Amino acid sequence: MSNSPCEEGGLSQAAPNVNTQDLFENPTQTTATEKTPEDQVLPVVDEASPSSTSSFEMLDMESVPAPYQEVQPHWFFCRRADDNTSWLPFSREDSDKLQNACNTVGEKKEEVVVAVDGERYDVYVKERRRHAVYWEQSPTEVRRCTWFYKGDKDTRFMPYPEDFSKSLEEAYMIAVTLDEWNRKLEFPTGETVILHNPKLMMQYQPIGLQDEWVSSPSEQTRPRTVKRGVDNISVEIPDGEPEKVDHLVFMVHGIGPACDLRFRSIIQCVNDFRSASLSLLASHYKRAQQDGQVGRVEFLPVNWHSSLHGDATGVDEDIQRITLPSISKLRHFTNDTLLDLFFYNSPTYCQTIVDTVASEINRLHTLFNQRHPEFKGAVSVVGHSLGSLILFDLLTNQRTDSEPRKGVPSDEPFHLSCDTLEQTLNRLGLQQYLETLQAENLDLESLALCQDSDLKDLGIPLGPRKKILNYVKRKWLPEDCKTGAVCLAPGLQVLPQANSDPDGNQSSGLTMQQPQFHRAQSITSAVDYEYFDVGIGQVSIEYPQLAFHPQTFFAFGSPIGMFLTVRGLKHVDPNYTFPTCKSFYNIYHPYDPVAYRIEPMIVSDVDLEPMLIPHHKGRKRMHLELKDSLTRMSMDLKNNVLGSLRTAWQSFARLPVAALPPVEAGESTIERNLQEAQASAAVTASAKREEKSADLWTKILDWPRALYKHYIQGVCEEAESSSSAEETEQPEIKVGMLNGGRRIDYVLQEKPIESFNEYLFAIQSHLCYWESEDTALLLLKEIYDKLGVAFEQPQQ
Repeated sequence: MSNSPCEEGGLSQAAPNVNTQDLFENPTQTTATEKTPEDQVLPVVDEASPSSTSSFEMLDMESVPAPYQEVQPHWFFCRRADDNTSWLPFSREDSDKLQNACNTVGEKKEEVVVAVDGERYDVYVKERRRHAVYWEQSPTEVRRCTWFYKGDKDTRFMPYPEDFSKSLEEAYMIAVTLDEWNRKLEFPTGETVILHNPKLMMQYQPIGLQDEWVSSPSEQTRPRTVKRGVDNISVEIPDGEPEKVDHLVFMVHGIGPACDLRFRSIIQCVNDFRSASLSLLASHYKRAQQDGQVGRVEFLPVNWHSSLHGDATGVDEDIQRITLPSISKLRHFTNDTLLDLFFYNSPTYCQTIVDTVASEINRLHTLFNQRHPEFKGAVSVVGHSLGSLILFDLLTNQRTDSEPRKGVPSDEPFHLSCDTLEQTLNRLGLQQYLETLQAENLDLESLALCQDSDLKDLGIPLGPRKKILNYVKRKWLPEDCKTGAVCLAPGLQVLPQANSDPDGNQSSGLTMQQPQFHRAQSITSAVDYEYFDVGIGQVSIEYPQLAFHPQTFFAFGSPIGMFLTVRGLKHVDPNYTFPTCKSFYNIYHPYDPVAYRIEPMIVSDVDLEPMLIPHHKGRKRMHLELKDSLTRMSMDLKNNVLGSLRTAWQSFARLPVAALPPVEAGESTIERNLQEAQASAAVTASAKREEKSADLWTKILDWPRALYKHYIQGVCEEAESSSSAEETEQPEIKVGMLNGGRRIDYVLQEKPIESFNEYLFAIQSHLCYWESEDTALLLLKEIYDKLGVAFEQPQQ
């Protein structure tokens, strides 16, 4: 057997050259006149060999042969990554659906399509192909599997092709029925399968097809284990997903095509995040799932990188022409990844990015509703890195249902102009494409809804497409956006000096003052940098509208705070909220070099620590608990030591009080006067001596008092105040209305190994969110809290 068929997961589908029925009806008949390579190394013949198979036969000699039972098939799909090919099983529910469809497909002429994997894929049963529904992906092979093989160096069993498995099953049925074993099945390509007994079946391949670089003949002819049925192999069959979808989440990626250190795409990363959420639902919402209150949360990826770097924009070709030939891999990484930041700051490509994100989200939302007509849940959005900034700008520039579009009356339909489609194409010099557009029943209004990909599908070249789209864009944009004004959301202002109408919309005076303002800024710095209301968006960008109102916006490792500051916004109005989204969470890892906080831009007079995200197992990580315990221990020790020192210094610094001896009853007044006179003389005699040493003793006696007053008492009072402040619960501080008055910044707990050197794990910290169970649990808790489903911490 050659190496290539093995790597593809199967053997030749040719039938064996020996009739299986005749083979087992004539036990003494040999199956080949020549000696096969297997016979040269391992003496396997038609009859039992005492040296090779007697030990295996003795295992079953005394047992009564079980009646033949048809093997239960299980369906697998092929996954190819780089040079590796692996076969993964469907869930039992999906496999049963495919098998039922396979049983009925012979009666139908048309193709039968079965939705699998949460209806994210469609399997064409006759074609044996699995197609992705929501994203672009090459079709993968699907196989009805009954027999499997595995070599010594293989990590998992691989399924045989269906025709090959059918031949093996027929031979196995005859062997079980007649209770005759130790027979060979030879195939035209040279592969040989020997059925020793029901528990021992081996596959050999000829030496001539082996790798020439194998060192020893024993390695060349090493057999492979053959197993029948999926229950006899070590494979983990995934659990099926609940059919009920409670919530829909769109996830937007950041810069570059890869989303983690393994250079996986957004599709693979979202698959991992979805799997983590399903396991957390099973563990933290177990009772609610059993009661039927909880289904699942669907996560769908939103890919905008391929549209930006595709043939429609041509930006990759332009960048490649000016790229230096040295350090090509590093330059390719820069062009493909880091330049996305500069593209987003460019008005031309920023418009492409936001249009792609919005249109892709709306397309996925429409397609999901078509495939799940019973879905009545809410929708949320997640953005990672630059994707969070894109969503932030989109959500800030959304309009409510009651708000009319600028420049377009709410009660009148929008028209590009009074010209016809033919007149417009003649004006653009594109009259040769009139028949192409008319064949699709396109008029000017429907042409305004077309995108670049739509015109490309019609066969229109890049140049004419750009002319048409530019014409539509100029006719569609409001006048203030065409002249370079900043498009603002309702109630938002860029400059305090700009005039606003009572509704909070920017007046047209800003457009007229824009050039003079920028000129004056460079000379006299007329901008007030102390306070800005939040101004969102970029110049000359028309932000599209989403087809729904998101319930919550989650930002992972987000640079939103930095970009707002760079745009000149130093303060966010606490009363500001997204027009169509009422919840916002800024989630970040403490070592993430790209993440920035939001709360200091809203509440600048209070130093707020971010909210610590609990570990999904219900407590802090061990090294963080140890750190907190040591901090409390050191504070208690400091308070006790300083308290003891304060008592000692008080005793030492207290000055002695002069005491007169008690007067006895028999003493006379004269004696007392005499004693007083002698004491007075003694005081007068020693007065001069005391004056010399008075300064020295004063300093000695005042030093402990001064030390106690200025050091010990102050430190102790500070420690007492800090400890009392810790014991006193801080009142809840509202941090604006971006998250409905709740906290916005949430920080993950670093792993113990990450705490040793935060620089080593900086890049990994920015890419850790896709596999973070703590992050997934925070999303689930926020989603199901609004659905009134109680969260339960599992017992550890």
